[in-house]
Amino acid sequence: MKLKYSVISLMLLSPLSQAAQQTAIENSQSTLSEIQQSQANKTAQQGRQWGLSGEEYQRYQQLMDGPRGTQSPGLDPLTALGIEAQSDAERKKYAEQWVKQEFARTEKELKFQREVDAAWQRLGVLPVNMGNAAGIAHDTGGRLALFVKAKDCGQCDARLAAVLADNRPVDIYLVDSKGNDSLLREWARAHHIPVDKVRARQITLNHDGGRWMKFGNGLMPVVLQQGENGWTLAAF
Repeated sequence: MKLKYSVISLMLLSPLSQAAQQTAIENSQSTLSEIQQSQANKTAQQGRQWGLSGEEYQRYQQLMDGPRGTQSPGLDPLTALGIEAQSDAERKKYAEQWVKQEFARTEKELKFQREVDAAWQRLGVLPVNMGNAAGIAHDTGGRLALFVKAKDCGQCDARLAAVLADNRPVDIYLVDSKGNDSLLREWARAHHIPVDKVRARQITLNHDGGRWMKFGNGLMPVVLQQGENGWTLAAF
């Protein structure tokens, strides 16, 4: 008799158990959907900061999880996507986006530097290491030598922009041009080096030829300044 009651009880409870299981599954699916939506929203938000879609930023994350992340750790999204572009049009698109963002960033830094310089003057004190827009300490006003790389060096482009904005005579040395004149000219066009200043020799474009290793102390980018005692390290 007890066995009979037990079987009846299980039969009565079975539909309730199935309903509970179904509810648990639905709750789990709902939670998973919310997590996925939250991740998608975060990816889209991160992408917008770089002018990218959520799908583009997701591809950047996938690239940095692979060999590119090992080869170039800390690479920004636009540079990574540009390097790993799947077409010429895509590469051009990311290059233009990078230049626009880098220009805006450099402009903000230069504006702040000018405000810092003005603040020193207003407060009537001298900084320990006075710099100008190009970040040059103890500036003598002499001709500059700028050593940069053509590839994978966002800091090089920022330093170049600052030196050009300072409107100084400068000899630019490309350390990874390998003596290729076409590469040097292409780099100059891509970075909008003023042609009139090159013709006037206010700016010269040069292959490095080992000078960086001799004078640059392994720093990249680096600015040297010509003074009474020859070339000295001015900024990096």
